[in-house]
Amino acid sequence: MQAYSGRKQKRWLTSARASLLALALLVAGAASGGLRKAQQDAGTSPALSQGQAAGQFLRAVLRANYSSAYNRLAPEVRQGISLARFTAAARPLWKSGQRPGRGTAIELYKLGMRLGDRGSSRLFYSFSFAADSSLRIPSELLEVTFRDTATRAVLGFSLRPTDATRPKKPATKKVQNR
Repeated sequence: MQAYSGRKQKRWLTSARASLLALALLVAGAASGGLRKAQQDAGTSPALSQGQAAGQFLRAVLRANYSSAYNRLAPEVRQGISLARFTAAARPLWKSGQRPGRGTAIELYKLGMRLGDRGSSRLFYSFSFAADSSLRIPSELLEVTFRDTATRAVLGFSLRPTDATRPKKPATKKVQNR
């Protein structure tokens, strides 16, 4: 009789855990739905991820919407650079998107952490043009950097040529002395 009640108790605990999990998921879903509703009522959209913020910044540059891209820069970057200087710095990215078949369609290529001096690091997102998706290595990467994982304000950006576009060094033959 003891073995039977032990099995029954285990089944009861398992079903109780499942019920608690279902209740927790239900509450979490209702809470997130309530949060979305409150955000809609307030006229705000849910916070973007860093990848989405980086993509929006680059798309604004590729559409030559420099004022929108400029507003996505970190405040300390905007204080140090005027809109006119930002436009001049962003123009090579825009020109890269003007090549035939390119446009504003970009895809996330990779993300990572670039280590710097004295233990500093910068989070970066690299995007490639969607037109380059059939290539083994994209011809260029559009990079956006952030100060840390919490911020959505862009700290820097660049257009990086990849190994596919760099000229290869000619092979040199070693002469062996006998």
